[in-house]
Amino acid sequence: MTLYRGMDRAALDAAYDNTAAVLNSAALLADFDARSARLRAAMPHHLDLRYGPAERNRIDYFAAAPAARLAPILIFIHGGYWQMRAKETFSFLAAGPLAHGIHVALPGYTLAPAITLDGMVSEVRAAIRWVAQNAAALGGDSARIIVSGWSAGGHLAAMVLDAPGVIGGLAISGIFDLEPIRLNYLNTALGLDADAVQRLSPLLNVPARAAPLMLACGTGELPELQRQSATYAQARRHAGLPGRLAQLPQHNHFTILEALAQADGALTALVRELAAA
Repeated sequence: MTLYRGMDRAALDAAYDNTAAVLNSAALLADFDARSARLRAAMPHHLDLRYGPAERNRIDYFAAAPAARLAPILIFIHGGYWQMRAKETFSFLAAGPLAHGIHVALPGYTLAPAITLDGMVSEVRAAIRWVAQNAAALGGDSARIIVSGWSAGGHLAAMVLDAPGVIGGLAISGIFDLEPIRLNYLNTALGLDADAVQRLSPLLNVPARAAPLMLACGTGELPELQRQSATYAQARRHAGLPGRLAQLPQHNHFTILEALAQADGALTALVRELAAA
């Protein structure tokens, strides 16, 4: 039976199975963990800062070298289809922005099925508030926050682009229309219904005004992931909203993160552009 864009359940499940699509994804994630452990060991001063009451309501804050004035802050929201992974795996990404004097904060958040997607959005908003309230003490500028995220984190970044202090966003390989998620294997943990899809899909809630949002995906990603970013970019463009789509040649759903981890990476350049605006 066709469920979505000509796909039956098996095809729709495969269309969003990034782990199966990238055969060496386990090795890539292990490498992320090892590199992140090294960065955390080198910069242990502001780890697991609590922003809320739940166990995962903690932030790792990596401060760039002291500057003459308060520096911009990148808040990076990890992915894992809202039900996997942790902030600790992605600490290595801070290296790229740090090289350009941009502080980096990585918040954790409660995962499904222990919390709803609405609850995750609320937790991420609380994390942004905490960063803004404590930015000056950590050398950061509360009025120059850039919110970013990868995969499910890209969705969450798009959902909180209107938070106070946020001047722009970078959504990497994100999900912006939740309808196919409601219809595939991922919804077992998420429990989305039609109302939640309408309420929580950035594509279905394009505002009249918004901060700039850069959307990025790899040309080696699953077609549905590429379509999600392209469709949302087109909707924002038609609404006259600032930002653009960056398609990174040959990168897949996991290797695309190297473009943020590297000081000269294409995603690091987008963060710098947003910070300088």
